[in-house]
Amino acid sequence: MGLLQLILLSVGLAMDAFAVSVCRGVKAGRRAVSIAVTIGLIFGFFQGVMPLIGWLVGSTFAEELDAYDHWIAFVLLALIGGKMVIESFSCPTNCEEKTVSTPRIFHSGHFFVLISLAIATSIDALAVGLTFAFMEVHILTAVLCIGIVTAILSLMGVLIGRRWGARKKHSAELFGGIILILLGLKIFLEHMGCRISL
Repeated sequence: MGLLQLILLSVGLAMDAFAVSVCRGVKAGRRAVSIAVTIGLIFGFFQGVMPLIGWLVGSTFAEELDAYDHWIAFVLLALIGGKMVIESFSCPTNCEEKTVSTPRIFHSGHFFVLISLAIATSIDALAVGLTFAFMEVHILTAVLCIGIVTAILSLMGVLIGRRWGARKKHSAELFGGIILILLGLKIFLEHMGCRISL
């Protein structure tokens, strides 16, 4: 996987964290900068660690699944991307409604709440980490890239939410989902003999 593909993958994975950060930014008030830095660091850390865990699990079974690795990568990326695209159209426009099942999330700055959000938004990265075991990926480079990109976009999300409200989060989820679907399709087509440069 080339650097550009890795960056695009990182951006796609970070869009859930970005959307949540935008919602948090709506209620950030004067503490927006400190909240943005905290969320960026926590979200970036978990988004980077989860693919590493997925890669470790996937590497254990890489040889057994060698004949199906392209299918696994394509299906996982397509499912994750498709879920994000669907959520971008079905989610409520209001951040309060979006978090109705956990109404205290955006009313609290507690560390454990941010950890819970970070884990929730990085589950997709865990699944993508599984695909890394079947691809030519330098795992440490991938982990750092995903973590750094997520940290930056999450930080920006809080500041954007503070300034413009929640209008950007649905576009972010749609954009991220499309990226992941296209990357999954590229992996599949290349395995079938089509050469696609990116």
